[in-house]
Amino acid sequence: MVKTWKLSIPELTGRERRRAYVYLPTMYKAQPRRRFPVLYMFDGHNVFFDSHATHGKSWGLGEYLDFFDVPLIVAAVECNHHPDNGRLSEYSPFDFTDPEFGSVTGRGEITMKWLTHTFKPLIDRRYRTIPWREYTFVAGSSMGGLMSLYAVTKYNELFSRAAALSPHIWADKDRVLQLIRTTPLTPDTVIYMDWGSEEFGEQQQMKRDLRRLTDILLDKGVHLTARVVPWGEHSEASWEKQIPFFLDTLMYGLEG
Repeated sequence: MVKTWKLSIPELTGRERRRAYVYLPTMYKAQPRRRFPVLYMFDGHNVFFDSHATHGKSWGLGEYLDFFDVPLIVAAVECNHHPDNGRLSEYSPFDFTDPEFGSVTGRGEITMKWLTHTFKPLIDRRYRTIPWREYTFVAGSSMGGLMSLYAVTKYNELFSRAAALSPHIWADKDRVLQLIRTTPLTPDTVIYMDWGSEEFGEQQQMKRDLRRLTDILLDKGVHLTARVVPWGEHSEASWEKQIPFFLDTLMYGLEG
């Protein structure tokens, strides 16, 4: 079951309202005393419904979770759709320059403060969550993947596991790598990352950057799953196919 409602993020867009989504697992009503881990996701409009998705194709995550009876709550919020770099700004921890959109002011830290200080407490109050760090995860793709890496690093005391699909570390590669290199991470941190082979093209530097990122995470002692998806692309259709892989990583050792 996916519940939707409207909320505002005053710190980012004032009184403007956007959709929020919460998926409740199949056994939620049947087991009224049971509590569940929570996965927080970026780009909530692309997670569940094709009719809400930017390009008419969602991840279809709800159907997958229902079919396999996964004991997980998923909470997500729609991105900023403003044409003036709204999403790029809200999903970047750093200022950067984009070749297509120009100068972008990074407001990702504001986004994370709202998510951790307002949205997470709201979800914990309304639903039977397990609010502890060990059962609190974060996931996203592209800029949302970058934010997932940022969240599990900068807010490691709140998020123990993260899935970053096609994370756009190139918004500011050097600052991303430096942040991860210098920030203490709890040894039980779990990170899943993947990229589609078709995203690289002939850009060998991208592959070198991703090897550097992988090496840094391994040196930090985190439990890392990193994949290059054969013929994978930068699209919801491709990310949907990775659901079994990243969910297995996020839920490993917690089911039952």
